[in-house]
Amino acid sequence: MADSSDSVSLYMESAPLAGKEHIVKTGHGSVSVAVFGDQDKPALITYPDLALNYMSCFQGLFFCPEAFSLLLHNFCIYHISPPGHELGAAVAGPDAPALSVDDLADQIAEILDYFGLGAVMCLGVTAGAYILTLFGIKYSQRVMGLILVSPLCKSPSWTEWLHNKAMSNLLYMCGMCGLVKDLLLMRYFSKEVLVNVDIPESNIVQSCRRLLGERQSPNVLRFLEAINGRPDISEGLRKLKCRSLIFVGENSPFHDEALHMTLNLDQRLTALVEVRACGSMVTEEQPDTMLIPLEYFLIGYGFHKPSQFSMSPRSPLSPTSFSPELFSPESMGLKLKPIKTRIQAEV
Repeated sequence: MADSSDSVSLYMESAPLAGKEHIVKTGHGSVSVAVFGDQDKPALITYPDLALNYMSCFQGLFFCPEAFSLLLHNFCIYHISPPGHELGAAVAGPDAPALSVDDLADQIAEILDYFGLGAVMCLGVTAGAYILTLFGIKYSQRVMGLILVSPLCKSPSWTEWLHNKAMSNLLYMCGMCGLVKDLLLMRYFSKEVLVNVDIPESNIVQSCRRLLGERQSPNVLRFLEAINGRPDISEGLRKLKCRSLIFVGENSPFHDEALHMTLNLDQRLTALVEVRACGSMVTEEQPDTMLIPLEYFLIGYGFHKPSQFSMSPRSPLSPTSFSPELFSPESMGLKLKPIKTRIQAEV
């Protein structure tokens, strides 16, 4: 288990339930990990998208009472923040070494060692989903399953690369200015919740904009440059033997990439959930849509929902075995498309 000399711990009073933050020293710098729940339970690790931490990327999902109860009932939750993205983080110095996506994946292995963890369940959003997938490819024995939201797996297209380079220049010259925030919000959310002439900015967008203002721009820049230099890991996906559950908003700019990723994973172990009228960050924009797919997915591992929610009309589950073939629009109430059917239609 962890040695107290290697970390600094503090209680997080702003969290909805008692959680504890650990600053874990790794070979590639220090990383903040917020731990919630009973550490004797199986571990669920989370990793957020660019410029976010667990408060701004996962609070919608964990504020959904049934989803939070389901996850906390079965897991101890370890929220990993990208380096320098935690609350109150210091600015990375000019001499701080650049981090690659491989460095970030290796950090996760060191974090698991620090907490004495073996195989873990992984939950990541977009850039965070890429890091956790890469971790799964490199350390396959340490991943129990992957829950990925609007994931990345290919190297950036020229459009994305140029977009990220422009954002990098703005971060370097202007910091976390209003334009950078707008670009990031368009990455996260659908047009339905973003501001326009007729509809004021939604609460979740306002909250995210405020939390973005707390990020240190040099730290965000380091993560952005790592993600913008990521390699294509499509071939490596074939090595993954764990079950994968992929959520993607149909209006996400990374929608096609999520479909590509699903095609390259083992079809017998993978299920795709497409969420209507939603952007990339399903965990914030439409977290309720994740509940029933998560329940089905976790049943396959022998996990179950807490007894207080056993009569929920939204949770028509029984403790039976699970396979991805059980997903259907009728049973899920969501837009689920068999990948092979979709690809044949487009050819």
